[in-house]
Order: sequence, then structure tokens, then C-alpha cells
Amino acid sequence: MRHRHALALGLTVTALLAGSVPATAATPTRTAAAQDTAAARPGTNCPQLSRDLPWYGHNRAKLQRAIDTRGTCSHPELAHGHGRAPVAAFDWDNTMTKNDVTDATINWSLRHDKILRPARWSDTSKWLTPAADRALTAACGTAVPVGSPLPTSTDAGCADEILEIRGEAKTMNGDAAFAGTWNHRRTVPQYAWVPQLFAGHTDAELRSYAAAGRKAALAAPVGSTEKIGTHTLPAYVRYYPQQKDLVRTLRRAGFDVYIVSAGSEPVTEVWSKSVGFDRAHTIAIRSVTEHGRISYGMQGCGDVPTGKGDAIPYIDGKRCFINQEIFHIKGAEAWRKQDPAHRIAIGGGDADTDVTFVNDATSAHLAVNRNKTELMCRGYDNADDRWVVNPMFIEPLGRKSGAYPCATEGYTNTDGVPGPVRRPDGTVVPDQHDRIHA
Repeated sequence: MRHRHALALGLTVTALLAGSVPATAATPTRTAAAQDTAAARPGTNCPQLSRDLPWYGHNRAKLQRAIDTRGTCSHPELAHGHGRAPVAAFDWDNTMTKNDVTDATINWSLRHDKILRPARWSDTSKWLTPAADRALTAACGTAVPVGSPLPTSTDAGCADEILEIRGEAKTMNGDAAFAGTWNHRRTVPQYAWVPQLFAGHTDAELRSYAAAGRKAALAAPVGSTEKIGTHTLPAYVRYYPQQKDLVRTLRRAGFDVYIVSAGSEPVTEVWSKSVGFDRAHTIAIRSVTEHGRISYGMQGCGDVPTGKGDAIPYIDGKRCFINQEIFHIKGAEAWRKQDPAHRIAIGGGDADTDVTFVNDATSAHLAVNRNKTELMCRGYDNADDRWVVNPMFIEPLGRKSGAYPCATEGYTNTDGVPGPVRRPDGTVVPDQHDRIHA
């Protein structure tokens, strides 16, 4: 477990002041809601977002107001390390960057024969179907010794099966690759399968693959693609300048800023380091190592123990990891929405995997528009008037045709069955049309 000493000290002081009241129920002297509704008092330390970087509409001003209200502009003591720092948290893939850095690492690894052959493909995921096991075994063969690299740079069939299962949760023949029972708001097997693909490697080796993939993806021209097997995939990744500036401004304003990603943690760390995030501030899927090498297991969250991926930073899982790793809330309570003093101030994401923690933010919810239904339903409904919807900063999508089906199937229930998106008061969010786009 990582230690965030300053934040832990703040929570301890709060608990002591509250007497016997648990830390998670403590009443702050100044609530986050009160801070958000109060006008920011101009001070001598009001770090500003760059005006040279374009945002949609009034989005820069909305984010600036949240920064001014919660940061050093209104609370100058934060500049001197006093008081409890407000927390901001952001997804990584397609939120901080254009395109997915985990996919960039997989693609580079397939081009350079870095996936090791498992004894049985069914060992990699407890949800992998017999059809997927057969497809992978047939495509990748058994000639390569167990634990040795598969020749995916030349074996298009093997690379194709891995990419199709990772991307579509199906085999190349269209059979379901994963089946069984899991909580659909806490995990998704094909996301958990990514670090499991790198079983047998050390964390250092995986970081080296991520670094090589990063170098290649940053060198590739914007808009470029590559072909692996029969799959045509994005070849490039770019950091969003607006997001780098946002993170920099938040830090200058006294915020404690984190990344929370459903990618593999060593991979995310390689990319996040260039934006000033250390390992303690980068939260992602944490593989269990055995004898120094990545295993098929991964750390759980809350009351979900270490296992093969029953709880990863995915939808409600991102809330759990934020509560557990940042606010030090333990057990089943980590899955629950906390009081404003124990929630992030600003959150940002681009997909439904981010919707719970972004919605938990008390001052601003940044949604990068990739046409993901639940996130956009909540963004456009804007129930608390704090949503900031922005098109992607590079190659933004055009207007989505038709409405987002918010009122009928915009929400994914724990059993995977879709249902209506609801506001905190239980009312149904009506269908929404795409209004903020390229």
C-alpha cells in the first residue's frame, strides 16, 4: 500500500477533532459545496490556465473558476503547505493523451515478439472461454516452448487473435472470448487480460517495452496507422497540451493531482512520468509479482481481495481505488460515494469507465467527448451545473447521429444488463443529443 503522508496527516487531524466520529463521516469546517458556491476571492496566487491553448466555448473559464475557488487563489495557506490540499484525478488513455498507451505497448510488443507463450491460454484469465482457448492455441501453436516468445511479428494469425480478443472480446471467428459472472461496474475481462498477457516478464521489462512503444508512437505522424496481422490500428499517440497545462496549473494552485487508469500500472507510469506524475500518484491495474515476475493475479480493492481481476480501476472500481489509495478508506466502504470532504474536487475522463469517479467530483467534471453513452448522458444532463464537456483536442469526433439512449439503456448494471441513467434523486435522465463536438 502506498503512503500519502501529508494527506494521511490531514485525515488524522480531522478524525481527532471529530472525536469518536469516523474519518469518513467527519464534518469539515468548510465544506466542498460551500467552497464551490462561494465566489473565488482574488488573491496574490491565482495560477492561470494558458490562454494560448484553445478550449471549447467557456470551458477554460469554468475550469479556472473551480481552480480559483478550491486552490491557492481563495486559500493562500495551501501555497505554504498548510490545510488539506484539494484533490484532482484524471483518467489517462484518451483523456491525457490522444490514443491508448496500453494499446501502443501491446502493438509494439507484438511487432517485437515480446508475448510469452503460456502453458494454457485458459490460465491467463478465469473468464476466457473454451472457444478463445482453442482459437489462441490453434493460431499461436504449441511449437514454441512454454515461457518463450511467440513470433507475433511474423505470425499474423497469432497477432490477430490476441488483438481481436483484447479489442472486441471476440475471437477472429466471432465467438465470445470471455464468459461467466463478474461485476460489470468493477471489472471487464479484456482490460484485465492486458497485464495477464505480460505474465512472465518483470515490471522493468514491461516498462522498457512501454518506453520503446512510447518513442515509436510519439515519432509517428498524427493520423498515421499501422497494420498488425489484418488489424489496422492507430500508430501515434500525443499528449494533449491543454491537459498538461491543466495539470501544471492545478499543481501550482495547491492541488494534489493523480492519474487513475484501467491500464497496466507499469505502462501508465512510463507515460505519466513525463507530465510530472510519480509512481505514488499513478494508479492503475497492479499485477501481483511472483519471484519477481508478473503473474496472472492482480491486487483487489476494498473488500475484494487479490485475485484474477475481480476489481480493477474500471467504472465503480475507479472510485474504490481513489477512496482506498488517496483517502485511505478501507473495506467495503471504499466502494461507496463519500462525503464532500473525502471526494476529489476535479475529475476528468473520456469514457464510461471513468463516469463514476468523474461524477463524484465536487467542483468540476471534465468529459472529453468520445461519444461514450453514460458519460455523455451525465455531461449533457449537467444535473449540478458543473459538467465541462469538451471535444477531443486532436482529431475530434463529429456530431453523433441520433440521441444517446440515456432513458432506456445508457447505464450498465452490475450484471451487464443495460438500464436507464438516473440522477442522485432517482429521476431518469432523458435521452440527450450530441451538442459539443468538432
